[in-house]
Amino acid sequence: MAIRVYLDEALKARQMTSKELCALIGITEANLSILRSGKARGVRFGTLNRICGHLQCEVGDILRFDGIMDTTEEESYER
Repeated sequence: MAIRVYLDEALKARQMTSKELCALIGITEANLSILRSGKARGVRFGTLNRICGHLQCEVGDILRFDGIMDTTEEESYER
């Protein structure tokens, strides 16, 4: 996937645990773990809004495009 997740770095910079963030934004630790690991296939704007609001950051601070497209994803969109 061409999108990389830097949520752990944002949490560390703010000296916050993922458990604390979960409590603040109202999602389960399991769902946040999927996002943190980069295995999430999508994320709701509302969730991003709450994460960025509580971490006082921009979306680009936690999600970045690495420039390497996954050709299998492109093929699935073309169908």
